[in-house]
Amino acid sequence: MTTSVGGNLSKNPKAVAEAAEILKAVAHPVRLSIIALLVNRGAMNVGAMAEELGVQQPIISQQLRILRMRNLVLVHRANGSATYQLAEPHLKQLIRCMEDCCPTRRGE
Repeated sequence: MTTSVGGNLSKNPKAVAEAAEILKAVAHPVRLSIIALLVNRGAMNVGAMAEELGVQQPIISQQLRILRMRNLVLVHRANGSATYQLAEPHLKQLIRCMEDCCPTRRGE
């Protein structure tokens, strides 16, 4: 007996549309890097992300805004600072899958 992968997704147009929106939201190099960073490091502020990724803070902020609008990251504000974390824990699986699928990671 084989297990079908994506069976529920293929039969549910609403789920397909939602999955497509998530993929569109992460289909930008900076946004994908931000999500991967949050998967690997946990909650971070914009300055730490900018330094780690080598991207200017305004660009990080702009991309975080898009991820927040898609409900993929959460922001916690306290004492004048903002910390961002993943809102959707399943993004960890998506990042792991992307890492496994990436030819440069496999040394190809």
